[in-house]
Amino acid sequence: MNFDIEKILSTIENDIIPKTRAGVLKGNKIFGGAILNKHDYSLIIADTNHELDNPIWHGEMYVLKKFYEQKNPPPTKDLIFLSTHEPCSMCLSAITWAGFDNFIYLFSYEESRDLFAIPHDLNILNQVFNIQDGNYKKSNQYWTSYSIDEILNNGKFVNLKLLKQRTKNIKKCYDELSELYQQTKASNHIPLN
Repeated sequence: MNFDIEKILSTIENDIIPKTRAGVLKGNKIFGGAILNKHDYSLIIADTNHELDNPIWHGEMYVLKKFYEQKNPPPTKDLIFLSTHEPCSMCLSAITWAGFDNFIYLFSYEESRDLFAIPHDLNILNQVFNIQDGNYKKSNQYWTSYSIDEILNNGKFVNLKLLKQRTKNIKKCYDELSELYQQTKASNHIPLN
């Protein structure tokens, strides 16, 4: 599958990060997502984590909720699911049940654990499903998952240096959002903060 990484990065920058910033200022985690059209990468919906309202409103879950609240949403086979962070087991299942044949993510489980001090994805996969190191099957009968970093490292892009710099800048923004979240997480009521 060929991806328009420029449009994917623009969606993160312009549509997900502003919503995530607002959510983090309220005390929610930094995870967000979006749904895009496959044919032109136009945005269907973008949103972020709303765990303070409901602990299952992870970024991906809330995006799916908002997507299905639309009148006549397009078929998921025609769409791309974009997640800022590799989806947890609940979100992986929801993406699957919704019928998406793909998802793309920016940060890996290891980055969520090591950079953002949020180890729950790896811990749940290990403790509940006996999946070590987050090694679920990345391509299966339901979907294929793609890491933005792997796409950039394995693809041929004429503007690769600029794309990598944009990705680095986005990651720096998430570092700042994580700092804000870490400062307030002890005072919120999210079960797994």
